[in-house]
This record gives sequence, structure tokens and C-alpha cells, in this order.
Amino acid sequence: MTDILATVILWPAFMYDIIENHPNFVVIYKKPDTSFHSESGTPGLFETLRQREGFAELYPVHRLDKVTSGLLVMAKDAATNLALTKAFAQREVEKYYLAISGKKPTKKQGLVKGDMAQARRGAWKLLPESSNPAITQFFSKGLGEGRRLFILKPHTGKTHQLRVALKSVGAPILGDELYGGQSPADRTYLHAFSLAFYLDKQLYRFTVIPRDGEYFLGEEFNSALSDWCEPWNLPWPQLKGNSACAQ
Repeated sequence: MTDILATVILWPAFMYDIIENHPNFVVIYKKPDTSFHSESGTPGLFETLRQREGFAELYPVHRLDKVTSGLLVMAKDAATNLALTKAFAQREVEKYYLAISGKKPTKKQGLVKGDMAQARRGAWKLLPESSNPAITQFFSKGLGEGRRLFILKPHTGKTHQLRVALKSVGAPILGDELYGGQSPADRTYLHAFSLAFYLDKQLYRFTVIPRDGEYFLGEEFNSALSDWCEPWNLPWPQLKGNSACAQ
């Protein structure tokens, strides 16, 4: 099986940039503060992409929060949509995110696991129970001036999972006002950094460095990220009962 590695650096433009226009799927870089769905008659990212690129068919395999930048994959036919949707549902897709917090976490690395429930004002909260838990692993390192960089590996895809996970360890994401992140900030500092999936027995892997946000563009960030350019090679502890893409 072939391992295809694509690392792309993109400069800001419009709502998205196309990274890979495969015959069966399209991978894009989503800009922060971009709505996936249409709002109040204004076309959202999905509809804009479909119309602007002239795709005859397009299927939304997964989503990102409005505030989150980074990698999104969409299927261009029903069979691919079924295969990729199933892969996401069965936790067979590797996903890695980057985040910056302005606060020191209660632990520098580890696991956040627990059920999630709706709270007030559209927020979610972590519960002590684990009947159907959100599961997130993370490492972190200092960026200076009180900021901390996180790399996160979610094993589930719950709503606001990573935002809640970092709040639970005392380090809400910078700019994420809904979860107590420090503001003002020029964006919410959460970025879908890398993903990998199998399709027809071939491994596709994509990694995109964030290109929006002053703290994602600084030398401190570039230096800190240098050890995490291949996040799949970091020493992630194996989780019992958790399937994964190729390690």
C-alpha cells in the first residue's frame, strides 16, 4: 500500500484553498470564522465550494466548527462518501489538531476522557461518566509570554470536543470566548493540522500548517512546531480497544 504524504503551506485567500482535487474526493484548507452551512441566505463553505468549483456531486463527510481552520475532506460520489463516512464513524481516520492557550494546563500531556452534555449558551461540558465518552490525547509545550501550544489527537468526534477538553485541564483555547479563552484575540486558535485515511487500500495523508492568526505566524510557533511536523510519529500511548489508521 502506498503512503501519500502531502504537506502544503497556503496563504490566506477567500473561504478555502483546495489542497487535493482527487477524482473521488476533495481536500480543502478551511479558513477560520467560516461557516460550513449557509446562514441567513448567505452561501456557506460547502455550497460555495460546490458552486465555485462546478462539482456535479459533493458530500460533506465531516465538519469543523466555524472558528476552526484547517483540513476538510468531502466526497465527490456516493460510494466514496459511504466509505469515508464509515471510516470516520469507526475511528479509522487519524486526526491531529493544533491549539494555543493563554493559560497553563493542570497537566502538560495526557488523556481527557468523559461523556459530554449540553450546557448553557450553546456550550458543552465534560461529565465524570464514561458510557459514551469523548476521548482526546494531547502533548503541550511552552511558547513564551504565558502561551502554550497543544497538539491534540481526538479518537472521537463529539461536538466541541477539543474546546471542552482543553477547558477541562484549565487551558481554554485562546480567543474561544464560549469556553473562557482569553480575549480579545484575532481568531480562535484551533487548527485541523493533519489527517489520514484509507480509500481502496491506499493511504492518503495530508498536513497543513495554519496560515491565519498572529500567534500561528510567529517564530516561537515555528520553533515549537518543528518537533511535531509528523504528529503520527509522536509517542502516543496506545489506547485499549481503539482502532487507528496506520501508525
